[in-house]
Amino acid sequence: MNIKPTDSELEILQILWQKRECTVREVNEILSEERGEEVGYTTTLKLMQIMHEKGMVERDTSSRTHIYKALMNPERTRNSILNKVIDTVFNGSASQLVMQALSNRKSSKEEIEQIKKYLDQLDKK
Repeated sequence: MNIKPTDSELEILQILWQKRECTVREVNEILSEERGEEVGYTTTLKLMQIMHEKGMVERDTSSRTHIYKALMNPERTRNSILNKVIDTVFNGSASQLVMQALSNRKSSKEEIEQIKKYLDQLDKK
């Protein structure tokens, strides 16, 4: 599946990946909470209907309340988006991406240790 989700679709996918399955109302409530402002229910419903048409989510219509599940694999989706960012924003340089990310966000000591371990493993290969 080589579908590129929009930012709004990606927000919904993140919720579905975390929760496994949700109703439109549940997704709408989480979106409103995360954004800190009310998101229109019909907007969320329409987006999820479009995502269903695109094959990004499946919909169980066996009960009155429809249940949605993500069909897109989170790892493959993230890799696809990340590769596009590396290619288009960082001219194909993963190291520039990593350095930019580390300079933009404060990392905990644990995260830095994980990064060091990962780099050591790469160095041994």
